[in-house]
Amino acid sequence: MELNEAIQQCQLNNRSAQEWLYRKYFPTLLPLCKRFARDEDDTITFMNDGFMKIFKNLGKLNDSEKLVPWMKKILYHAICDHLRKEKKHMHFLPVEHHEKQVDVTALDNLYEEDILALLEFLPKASSEVFVLYAIHGYNHREIGELKSISEGTSKWHLAEARKKLKQLIKEKLKNNVYAV
Repeated sequence: MELNEAIQQCQLNNRSAQEWLYRKYFPTLLPLCKRFARDEDDTITFMNDGFMKIFKNLGKLNDSEKLVPWMKKILYHAICDHLRKEKKHMHFLPVEHHEKQVDVTALDNLYEEDILALLEFLPKASSEVFVLYAIHGYNHREIGELKSISEGTSKWHLAEARKKLKQLIKEKLKNNVYAV
């Protein structure tokens, strides 16, 4: 089956065309799902939810040559929606926490969670570009397509995010916030 024909058939809810598209792009989209999933069940849930939205929105696709970045964008948003819903149902119990203050360097003491927590203090666009580039491995061209911005703007947001993260880390270390 040819891609353009498959897309047209998918828009008509042709199940065999949808299966063909699913099987063809499953390996391409799987790594994105795995980045956010805790286990195999989450991975499959993300993939299936994403493809449901892809099939539903195929009529909005203007250029079949941009299918993969478009599918990644739809899948990414489907994953975000799923995680947001899940977060609403999370509850935390207060636990007393005693810290022992230790003078250590940032490299010894910063963990991924610390950096991710600092992303909340960045402008939303810069934070999103940083996550897509540094964590999810997208290049600036792909980020530009996903976010509908130019490659140069993507590079600028990444540079801004890095600069602000460095400032925040220095601030936290200066105030001895990070402890073990």
